[in-house]
Amino acid sequence: MSAVPEVRSADASLQASAIDTIVLGFATDPMTRWVWPDSSEYLRIMPRFAKAFGGRAFEHGTADITDRARAAALWLPPGVEPDDAEMDAVMEGALRPEIAEDIGAVLKGMAAHHPREPHWYLPLIAADPNWIGQGLGARLMQHALRRCDEQGAAAYLESSNPRNISLYQRHGFRIIGRIQSGSSPVLTPMLRPRS
Repeated sequence: MSAVPEVRSADASLQASAIDTIVLGFATDPMTRWVWPDSSEYLRIMPRFAKAFGGRAFEHGTADITDRARAAALWLPPGVEPDDAEMDAVMEGALRPEIAEDIGAVLKGMAAHHPREPHWYLPLIAADPNWIGQGLGARLMQHALRRCDEQGAAAYLESSNPRNISLYQRHGFRIIGRIQSGSSPVLTPMLRPRS
């Protein structure tokens, strides 16, 4: 790997590799594994969920990857939202009844914290676990946030893993709330104001 990993846009031909990286990267994520604790179920559902949640980034040229798709970030530009209909379909077919009420409350919390002003939204960022600690996440963040700064736009995300909060804070994000319901892990909404 080079000293400064190259970041490039992932088009449709690289979508499968980017989604695979995200699935690997979220394999121990507290929120996704709370939703899908069975490994077979997780591996069956997570690729479809990732496409519904952040897949529109591929259509807009805002899916970023590092060399060999060792890390990937799916950014949605201002005005672009996740595919809610597909996310609902994924959840309906794969949601454990005992957490349905808590998932509903978490989703309401996400909607309540989501900025109303135009912003870049980062639904998913992950590195292949073999490459964690190599600065790939930081490189992806720098690349995307440079674009935000050039446009004078805010950036927003929800951290589903407390270990990642310090990375986001180093890149100018600040915690704006706490989302949690019943047995769910904590989801931390974070905003990087426009420059």
